[in-house]
Amino acid sequence: MAVTNNDFARIPEGMTITEDAARFLEAVTYESIPEDALRIGRRCMLDAAGLYAAGSEEHSVHILVDEARDVGGRGDARLLGGGGVKVPVGMAARVLGTAGHAHDWDDTQVSVDPAHVYGLLTHPTIPPLTAALCVGQMLGGVDGRRVMTAFQAGVEVESKISEWMLPQHYLSGKHSSGTVGTFGAYAAAAWLLGLRGAELRQGFGIAASLAAGIRCNFGTMTKPLHVGRASENGVTAALLARRGFGADPAALDGPWGFLAVMGGGVSPEKMAQGFGRTWSITDPGVSIKPYPCGILTHPTMDLMLRLVTEADVKPEEIDQIIIHAGTNILKPIRYPIASNHLEAKFSLPAEVSMIALVRKAGKREFSDEFVASDAMQAMQRRVRTEFDPAIEAMGFDKVRSRITIRRKNGTEVTGWADERYRGGPENPMTDAEVEAKLRSCCEGVIDTAGQDRLIEAIWSITDDADGTRMVSLLP
Repeated sequence: MAVTNNDFARIPEGMTITEDAARFLEAVTYESIPEDALRIGRRCMLDAAGLYAAGSEEHSVHILVDEARDVGGRGDARLLGGGGVKVPVGMAARVLGTAGHAHDWDDTQVSVDPAHVYGLLTHPTIPPLTAALCVGQMLGGVDGRRVMTAFQAGVEVESKISEWMLPQHYLSGKHSSGTVGTFGAYAAAAWLLGLRGAELRQGFGIAASLAAGIRCNFGTMTKPLHVGRASENGVTAALLARRGFGADPAALDGPWGFLAVMGGGVSPEKMAQGFGRTWSITDPGVSIKPYPCGILTHPTMDLMLRLVTEADVKPEEIDQIIIHAGTNILKPIRYPIASNHLEAKFSLPAEVSMIALVRKAGKREFSDEFVASDAMQAMQRRVRTEFDPAIEAMGFDKVRSRITIRRKNGTEVTGWADERYRGGPENPMTDAEVEAKLRSCCEGVIDTAGQDRLIEAIWSITDDADGTRMVSLLP
């Protein structure tokens, strides 16, 4: 679907998204959340807990931990990887949120709108969950139902804004998990702090001016910092609003509002959805990622795994791998040869090379040591990506690709990726698979008994008097 300059200017007369979001936060209760949303919410929390643990090993997070220790301050919330040290709530959120996105393995919002370049919306869980956990610790004694409600409210606000906003936001180079994620974190923090009236509405204005993140930093330490800062900035906006800090009370709306300035406008027909009438976490849903990299590559990676397994293609037999795809994959997945694990997350040659070599692509494979190995560097140079006009003409409603593997003996193995990608609502991971992902993330960080306690704490969170207990079970 073509997007025109006129579309980018679409701001309906009298748009009231800020007011609608504020009224939703004032009214939402645990009892108003559908049971299927609560069930999916627990799965998203399981996924996030493993990612917090895995992220605690990253050098980028170690730098942030050192910075937080040096800055010091009020002991509001536990510093991930800080050996029990507590720091101001915003700093704790920055570190925890960055860790949650450090592997680019956190869940993604689904859209069924072909106008969106499929999959390019936001990572909905980490900003609001991080905010809820950190503010919950600061408040003390916040039970699991309140943490769950704050989290669900944040996901709903973040996801609806992301869905309604025109695709120009992402296509022009903004990173929505950093920008729109700020509103998810703000909504969660504001709900827990009990903001109402003018304070609540002005908090959206503060958050709108703090929201940031640009795609040039994909493949660097700063990409996960976008989500860490979204978590921190959402909390900061809520705390400042509580103190009476002023801002425009309708900052999502109008010609100078966030949606016009940062997103080019909204889809007017979607706004009738409202907040909390349908819950985005269930409809159209979220995707829990099987691989720690951009979701646009996952169907291609699953296809590669199927081809080398079914045809028993050995690494030494491969002469060339050709990946045929459209611009929705080839433009954002931009590294032709990855030299480290951060670049590998945005490199099709790196990702299919992992599978060609060891038939898996997890935390171990997405490491600097593995990516820089001679075998990986050599295999990547046998991979070619090729723009396919026929795939492009099919549109961006699905992530489409095909692979041709040419053996040295002259034979070929070919296939098309499954459009019902693994981890998405049409082909979800089982609860057992989500638990297994958590355990793989925790390997070398939390022992098996600790993993058991973490899993139990999350499944039973809404019965827990301490809704932030999972944080104490992290490194």
